[in-house]
Amino acid sequence: MPIHFDRVEFDERLDKAKNRIDAAGLDGLLMFAPESHYWICGYDTFGFALFQCLVMTASGELHLLTRAPDLRQAQQTSTLSDAQIHIWRDVEGVNPAEHLARLIDELGLGSKKLGIETRTAGLTAYNGDLVRRALDGRVSLIEASDIIPSLRRIKSPTEIAYTRKAAALSDAALDAGIEATHAGAFEGDILAAMQGAVFKGGGDYAGNEFILGSGEAALLCRYQSGRRHLDAIDQLTIEWSGAWRRYHAAMMRTLIIGTPNDTQKCMHAAVTEALEACEHAIRPGAPMGDVFAAHARVFDAHGLSHAKLNACGYGMGAVYNPIWVDFPMFYEGNLLIMEVGNVFFLHMILMDSEAGLAMCWGHSVLLGENGAERLSKQSLDLIAL
Repeated sequence: MPIHFDRVEFDERLDKAKNRIDAAGLDGLLMFAPESHYWICGYDTFGFALFQCLVMTASGELHLLTRAPDLRQAQQTSTLSDAQIHIWRDVEGVNPAEHLARLIDELGLGSKKLGIETRTAGLTAYNGDLVRRALDGRVSLIEASDIIPSLRRIKSPTEIAYTRKAAALSDAALDAGIEATHAGAFEGDILAAMQGAVFKGGGDYAGNEFILGSGEAALLCRYQSGRRHLDAIDQLTIEWSGAWRRYHAAMMRTLIIGTPNDTQKCMHAAVTEALEACEHAIRPGAPMGDVFAAHARVFDAHGLSHAKLNACGYGMGAVYNPIWVDFPMFYEGNLLIMEVGNVFFLHMILMDSEAGLAMCWGHSVLLGENGAERLSKQSLDLIAL
């Protein structure tokens, strides 16, 4: 069966969640985030794009409300028994939130105080309105989007092992991408080589598309449709992540086709210096804002403040579409304290629109007792092809 953690670990997670729910004064939790579902019982699906909810009671009972296509998905990928899986039927006029209300009543949670996850792609504004109307006057809903994410941030030994495997797949993807990159190369072939390296290594689709752009599109840090062939003198920015058992370890590089000019060399010196400064700033007990400040100091000292962005990385974990970002991000003033067992993606992004040049460098790190451990084995040297 495709369940990737043993029952002991799932039981430990359930106990931690029960303690947090109790500490918050809640009688249960309505989980809509697919990351929460996967973490607490292994349930693995993109069915969150439609209405589904995992209900957790204060005593630790789990009950899933979902559609028929996900019945066997839950049976095969989760710890849930058939008695814990409840199906709402697709039929004209159906309101799945009313099914959720009935399930809540059946679980003895009527008139209780329930936490709800709203900061997730697993609950659209439309479905959120359905839930509020269906439960209005029947329960008290309390915003609780941080309960499970705060537990997921600290990785277990098995999760760390999966993250290391994801990092190895990211390294393999870069090797494959470099081999496919040359003047005249087709961007589609480069993407195919990189994604293929992940699949050949047994990995998964990542939480968002691999991002690749050349020429002026090298200054984009979002995926866009359309492919081109590389010029004899060109630049290629790629951002990608290996994924193993849904765990990510993202990376970023700007490759130079032809001979790098002096500006590109200076930009590369700045991004690698900033990357190392950020690694040094990642320490147990320090706020995430310290990392952004380290990145900003380096870029400002290099006279590149005009080309930097307002964030320089974020958490990594088992995350679903549409993006692999495991919030929060490294931004100015972020007070969230970093802890041993956190995994972060650091991206040093320079997009100089006036010069028409990009230089982006990044990799993932694990926070240990002695600071940040770089998970990639790749060199920080400038790559010219």
